[in-house]
Formats: sequence, C-alpha cells, structure tokens
Amino acid sequence: MGKKFKSQKQGKKKSHFFEEILNVLSKNPSKSFNYKQIASELNITDHSQRMLITAILEELETNDAVSQVERGKFKLKSTERFITGKVDMTASGTAYIISEESEDDVLVNQRKTKNALHGDIVRVLLYPKKKGKQEGEIVEIMERAKTEFVGTVQLSPRFAFLVPSNNKMHVDIYIPLEKLNGAKDGQKAIAKITEWPKNGVNPIGEISEVLGDVGDNNTEMHAILAEYGLPYHFPKDVERAADLIPIEITEEEIAKRKDFRKITTFTIDPVDAKDFDDALSIRKLENGNWEIGVHIADVSHYVKPGSMIDKEAISRATSVYLVDRVVPMLPEILSNNVCSLRPNEEKLCFSAVFEMTDEAEVVQEWIGRTVINSDKRFTYEQAQEIIETGEGEFSEEILTLDRLSKILRTNRFKKGSIAFEKMEVKFHLDEAGNPTGVYFKIAKDSNQLIEDFMLLANRKVAEFVGMQTPRKESTQVLREKGQRAFVYRVHDKPNPDKLASFAEFVGKFGYKLNTQNEKAVADSMNKLLKDVNEKKEAGVIELLAIRTMAKAIYTTKNIGHYGLGFEYYTHFTSPIRRYPDVMVHRLVQHYLDGGKSADAEQLEQDCKHSSEMEKLAADAERSSIKYKQVQFLKDKIGQEFDGKISGVTEWGIFVEITENHCEGMIRQRDMTDDSYFFDEDNYCMRGKKYGRVLTLGDEVRIEVKRADLVKKQLDFALVEFGDMNKGKGSSSQESRPDSQSDSRSGSRNSRRQGSRKNNREDTKEPAKKEEPADDRPRNERFQKKAEESKETKGKEGKKDSKGRTFNDEWGFEI
Repeated sequence: MGKKFKSQKQGKKKSHFFEEILNVLSKNPSKSFNYKQIASELNITDHSQRMLITAILEELETNDAVSQVERGKFKLKSTERFITGKVDMTASGTAYIISEESEDDVLVNQRKTKNALHGDIVRVLLYPKKKGKQEGEIVEIMERAKTEFVGTVQLSPRFAFLVPSNNKMHVDIYIPLEKLNGAKDGQKAIAKITEWPKNGVNPIGEISEVLGDVGDNNTEMHAILAEYGLPYHFPKDVERAADLIPIEITEEEIAKRKDFRKITTFTIDPVDAKDFDDALSIRKLENGNWEIGVHIADVSHYVKPGSMIDKEAISRATSVYLVDRVVPMLPEILSNNVCSLRPNEEKLCFSAVFEMTDEAEVVQEWIGRTVINSDKRFTYEQAQEIIETGEGEFSEEILTLDRLSKILRTNRFKKGSIAFEKMEVKFHLDEAGNPTGVYFKIAKDSNQLIEDFMLLANRKVAEFVGMQTPRKESTQVLREKGQRAFVYRVHDKPNPDKLASFAEFVGKFGYKLNTQNEKAVADSMNKLLKDVNEKKEAGVIELLAIRTMAKAIYTTKNIGHYGLGFEYYTHFTSPIRRYPDVMVHRLVQHYLDGGKSADAEQLEQDCKHSSEMEKLAADAERSSIKYKQVQFLKDKIGQEFDGKISGVTEWGIFVEITENHCEGMIRQRDMTDDSYFFDEDNYCMRGKKYGRVLTLGDEVRIEVKRADLVKKQLDFALVEFGDMNKGKGSSSQESRPDSQSDSRSGSRNSRRQGSRKNNREDTKEPAKKEEPADDRPRNERFQKKAEESKETKGKEGKKDSKGRTFNDEWGFEI
C-alpha cells in the first residue's frame, strides 16, 4: 500500500505533484522513469519533495494508473485517452477543444496549450474527469489553421510587434526590425509566423504585406478580407488566362443549343448589380399555357474543370459582398462581361424551362443548354413600379410573372415553407468610402418574383437528378436503389429540444408555437412571425427563430430542405458567384449525356469546402457592416438616439439604435443610476436599489459614448428608460429569457450550439496564470437549457451582427 498523508500541508503538496507526475509520464508513454528522473524533469531538488514523488508513484501503481516495469521504474499504463480536435481559443489563452470524439468540449489551461492557436487541429491527452468537467492537455499540434495574421505594427528602437486584430489570437507576434518589409509604426499589416521558440512566449514572424494606414477605407476592407483568409485580388496569371478565353459565340455552338433569342427575355437585378447571372423568358403557348424560362449564365462553358481559372474559383468558392465592394469569384472579364446576361447581347445559358397553367401548375419541364438575347435590364425598383402601377415596358409579361409567382409562393407556404422577412441594412458612401447615411432594403414583390422562379428552378433541377424512377415510387424506394451523386443544398430539421425551448421563450411574450409535427411547426412559425411584425419584440423573436433552426449547407447526402419544405433542393441559379452552382451545371450536363454517377467522395470534399468558405464570406460581410456602423457613429459622440435592448449579458446590455440599426453596448460599470446585477434565471439586468428591470426588446434612450474603429466596438451610455421600465417592472419583463449571444463578445457557434467566452475587453492584458474557470459567456439561455443541465452551465451560441440578411443561415439565396 502507498503511504498515507494526513497533514493538510502534505495533502496539498500531493495534489499539486499528482498532475505534474502524470504529465511527465504521459509525454513519454513508452519510457519508464524512476523518482530521480521525474524530479529532474520537474526541476525538484528538495529531499522531502523527492520522497513525495516516490509515495505518489506507489499510490498510482496501487490505483492501477502506472505499472512498475522494473524495480523503482514506472511507466504510464495504456489507459490514457487521446482525442483529436479543433482549438477554440479565448483571449486569456485558455482553450476549448471541440472534437467528434468527445461529448464534452475539453478545457485546456493556458499553460497546457503547447503554443496552439485558434482553429488549429491538435492531439489532446484527456485527464480524468473532475466534477463532471473534462480537462486535458495539448500534446501535439497536428495542423495549423493559419500562419498569417492581420494586425497593427508597434515599433520600438530595437524590435517591433504585430498586435493581431483578432482577439482570439492571444499573443503578439515579435518582428525583428530587418523583417518589417517597410511597415511603419501604427500601420496595418499581415505578419507570417516563421518560428516559435520552445519556451518562447511570443512567436517570431515577418511582415509579408503592408496593408496601409489605419482608418483608410481600402486598408480596412483589405484587412477584413485578410483576417478571414479571403483574397482581395486575382493572381496575374489567372487574369491573363481569363483574358485569353475565346468569347465569340460560333454558329456551331448555337446549333447545339435551344434557341431563345427571339422570345421575350429580361433580367431583374439590384440597381448596383454588375453581374447578371439569371434572366426570365415568357411566352403564351397555343394551348393557353405559359412557357417560363429560367436562364442562367453558362459559366461551365467557359471555365473548364482543372483549368487555372477553375482552381482559383473553387479555392474562393463564393463571391464576397462587403459593404462597399464585391470581391468576385471569377475574374471581372467573366463575371461582369462574358458571362453576364447583359441586354441586347447574345449569351450562352443553362436553362430550366417550364410549361405552366394559369394556376401555376407545372405540366412539363425541360432542362438544357440555350442561347438567349435579353431584351431589357430591369432594376427591382423599375419592376416594382410596373407591378404597382400596371404600366410600363413589358408590363403584361411582368404582371403575369408576378401573378404566377404569388401562386407558387402560396403553395410553397401551404406545404411547409417558412417565411422570414428579409431586410438589409445598407450605407450611403462618399467617394472615400465613408458612410454618410443608412437605408434599408426590404424584399418587395419584384424581389419575390425572381426568388420564386429561382426556387422553382433549383428544386426541379434537384428532382431531375435525384429522382431516378417514376415519382409514384416512395422516397425510401428511390434511396434504396441508389441515386446519382449530386450537389444538394440541404437544411436539417430543428432540434426538438431547441424548438421546445424557443416555444417556452415566445410563451413569455404571450405567443404559442405548435411543435407537434413538422407541418404544425412551419404553420405556427409563420403565424408567429406575422403576429410579432412591428411589435417591440419582433427583432428578438425573428432572430432567435432563425437561431433555433439548423444552418443550410452543401452536401451529396440529400436530407431535403426543411426551411423551404422541399424534399429536393440544389443551387443552380448563380454560377457567377457560387462554385456549387458551377458543379451542378457540370453534373446536370454529364447526366444529360448519359454519364455514370460522379465521384461522390470528391464532390463531398468540394461541398464541405464551399460551405466553409460561404461561412467565412458571411463573417467578413458582417465584420464590414460592423466597421461601417462604428465609422458612421464616430462623429456622433455625445448624440442621443432611441433604441431597443437586443442582448443582455453579465457585462451589460446591447442596444440597437432604431433609426440606423447600429448596435453597441452599455457596460454594467457605466450604469450608475442603480447597482445592477445580471439576473441569470430571468435573463435580464436588475437594479438592486430601485428594482428596475432591463430586458430584451425594452425601449431605451442612449448616448453614443465611444466608437472604437480598431476593435469595431460601440459603447453607449444609458440616458432614459422606456415607460414600462420605470419602477419595478412587470412580471412578464422579469421572466423573459435572454437568448442572444454575439460576435461582439467573441463567442462562437459550436456544433452543439454551445459557446465559449472570449473575455478580452478594451485593453490587451497578459494572460492570468491561475487555473481558469469556464470563462465563456452565458447567453442564448433557451438554447443552453435545451442541451445542458443546471450543473453544466456556461456554454452558449454565437449571435451574428444584425444586418438582417438571413440568407446565409437558411440558404434561400437565389
């Protein structure tokens, strides 16, 4: 038996060395150690502590944790468990490892991270669980997520540092003066890590690119793109290759296609659009039916598989839409010229053509390659005016399309499609890119007209490939027979627990959500969104409704699109800006030509990459919106605005200004009219002295206190409560759950809808050396309660900045 330690002092020593000894043995699992060797590894010379090591080794042997391979030499038994996962880093240096091999996210103390960085793929040694909490130690960095980082240069006489912009990069990068590459103090630049000394606190790097001066619009937009690993220019050889593509449409090529050049065709796009990748044609047939053609730019005709342009396109996977610019997936000569369906020009297309009755019933369809000549380029505003007035060029055709689209829309909602209002926050910009005003884009009939026909084309193309036998056979029979490999846009069913939690949440506002079955959920969700329209809680409920749902992704494994209510759905209609659409065009033509099933494994890899790049592009877009919001309010310090509370955390409340949708934080320390505390159970901020309650949706008046362009943060001061918040607050206020979390505090949306707190605040502070707690924010309570017990509190999901463009969540893009 091992020695027993009775004194409190000895007990503490024993507890301290227990973990350290296991660490030594676990780092060298194939090697045996005696107490002297372990003492040497731990730099221990004190005799009593050496004896303590011997006692611990004997106890570990008794507990079957180590084996004594020869007299006095011990080796860790092979009961240790390793997992591989991705690092989610906090600003303090504490890490959480997300792995499919572990139910729980693994907490790694900042001293045990082995210089791992956010996003790295690592191998982790799991410690025995303590009080239900899984901890571990990073033993190997298997793959770096990135080695280049965007930040600000800080120059001193003998050396320099790059201070990263991303607060998940918790260390600065040391830059030798000879590696500055011309960067000046205070400039934004990109640094590449070249080495990280074994015992070094900071990595060593070199400036790979100078972006420019802080505050310059181009510098800031390029910095945002670089931060997310997105390109902002094309390699010269790719542009040269694009310039050499033959653009002449030969008679031989036209002869291979169905000719729509003499049929009325037009495009309807945003006023500032430069690439027109879809057009509609319409004509009345002799039998009284309508022929509606959905014509899509035939990018696959010009971009050949494996070509230089194709490799660049799949690498990008998507165009990126920042506040002031579009970073295209394809070189401009293709996206804005050759492939763009400009009016009065012959263009090659891939089309889905439908014969429809007056009741919008599709009685016949055709899919294949075509040639068109668009008669007119409409903006959404021009088409909307025709719909509202009934007058204008091609008014009969547009009014017919509008009528048919409304029938399609009504039928879609009847079959389970969920309707989320789409509103985009846009900025008026001056020549230098500075915001001079804010305006909102709301989808009207002209927008929905295009959307409805694009949804129809996407669905029918997916059905064409996915349904191999007559439709009277069941879906299960079709799946058992094996379908041809294809690229689907799928959207999974919501988690029942999350739905139940969301139903409980909206119940606090007096609304009901029927979660009995899929159809009931869709119907009641649509009713809920209609009922809350223009109510003070509308924004919160709409956003959290989306948060309750899964995200749409690309995959070869078809599970249908829950949000749209479609069994088959793909992306066919935007190949200029989305690589999966290019893949779909190629696959459709391959199967039209009688080809065998494509390589599903390679397609799945490309789908996964496209989904990941889509998320990065959406994150970059939101970051650019946030930057412009801060820039817009920077010269409005001291001004007052009306707003609504959009989030509550232990640090304070988030408020969205009503007139411009800019969002900032009122920090708890600045709420001086009372002593407030975060009421975790009721998800509100509550005053101790006067009993005032601040919760989601409440109206407040704020003053702009600070606008930090570097951190993209807005700080507000509380000026005035709404009437309903004066005094002690109603019981309904006190019971409203706070379900919001957000990227402002650095939280992240995990695969289990958990989150980690990033506690980097206004200043960059050295990481604390004591054992960290689970230091992640406690928001999105309705999601957390659905997934965690009260004993495992502390995780939650990430809330996006609110540009109110929900396409990236739902995949409704057309």
